[in-house]
Amino acid sequence: MIPAGTPVPEFTLKRADGRDFTRADLEGQTTVLVFYPFAFSPVCTDQLNLYDDLVDDFRARGVTLVGVSCDATYSQSAFREHLGVSIEQLSDFEPKGAACRAFDAYHEGGFPQRALAMVGPDLIVSWSYQAPSPGDLPGANLIFDALGG
Repeated sequence: MIPAGTPVPEFTLKRADGRDFTRADLEGQTTVLVFYPFAFSPVCTDQLNLYDDLVDDFRARGVTLVGVSCDATYSQSAFREHLGVSIEQLSDFEPKGAACRAFDAYHEGGFPQRALAMVGPDLIVSWSYQAPSPGDLPGANLIFDALGG
């Protein structure tokens, strides 16, 4: 996983409406990129539901969360709607895993590692975490701890 202190690499992800989401979209705010393996998988479902339950707490701390997977935007939109979550989903579908690779969060099995990368307003990674396995759910407490409690 990309280490703290590293400038954010150039990358392009796709929003649900087809627009690009790039490094420039992170500038001036604190963002946590939530890399997850697969839409509709049990642990990913639990993770996004958990984080979305706390989204107001994150926003109160000035933090925006975005989900990143290699699923197509159509799958991500259906997943987001099915869960009823507000966290924006970004697709790393084509070229598959290019952004995940740039953040060193790509599993050679063809999907993102379960990982988190906090990016500061200055476009520097301020904290990162990779779960021991794709089946391990990183608790929201990890993010709050990285924010200083």
